[in-house]
Amino acid sequence: MSKSSKALIQIGLALVLAVVAGAVIFRWTSNMRQAAPAVSAQARTVSVVVTRTPAKRGMKLTDKMLEVRGFTADSRPEGSFSKVEELAGRVLSQDVGANEAVTAMKLADASVLGGGVSAMIEPGKRAMAVKGNMVMGLSGFVRPGDKVDVIVAMIVGQEEKPVTKLVLEHVKVLATGTQLQPPTEDGVPASVDVYTLELSPAESERLALAASRGTLHFALRNEQDEAGVLTTGSDIPKTLAALRPKVSAARRPQATRIEVISGTSRSSVKF
Repeated sequence: MSKSSKALIQIGLALVLAVVAGAVIFRWTSNMRQAAPAVSAQARTVSVVVTRTPAKRGMKLTDKMLEVRGFTADSRPEGSFSKVEELAGRVLSQDVGANEAVTAMKLADASVLGGGVSAMIEPGKRAMAVKGNMVMGLSGFVRPGDKVDVIVAMIVGQEEKPVTKLVLEHVKVLATGTQLQPPTEDGVPASVDVYTLELSPAESERLALAASRGTLHFALRNEQDEAGVLTTGSDIPKTLAALRPKVSAARRPQATRIEVISGTSRSSVKF
């Protein structure tokens, strides 16, 4: 067999193999296109319960507040629920936005049957109420969710000296009166009779003593202000010395000395 014949045979075999390989690849890709829609249709969405509107911590969920939305399987939040009936009557332990999935981490324990202050307290904290007035509440501008510093004015010591001191800082206001949430619309500020604060047990003891022995005042903080403050307190001398100009030694008046002679004795007096 000549070299040219061998070359033609090899070329022919190569062409046949190429055609067979192309046919196999075409058939395989066609099958993949037909199977892909069926797979995607099966795994397209899963049911997840979300809130219709924003819901605040401490609120009790109802059927009207919830609805089911479709999520892709890989985007389904961990701990989410698929049926509204599973969440009706549960109490939120965290704020939830509109169209946001309600998960187990955002719910109070199932034993909490009613909403309110108890569901809003952070673990390890306590809720404590103090009597309020127009001055303490900054004419009604202290609202639930605000942070305040607590100042007490009281009489101390056997000499009964009045002292004012910052005793608590960065305290969260859980409720004003019976209101657990700030108004959704700006309205006329109103004074309330009771303010409920979130405190640690040690802070609760401090507040109880301050409320029973003195007069409380709130200082409203910026919600982003996390800085700690240490003060020595203020009494009458410190208060009266505030903003007083300093007198330098050169400007101080010189003392006047007068010599007094009485009979055989002499004495001097400074003025």
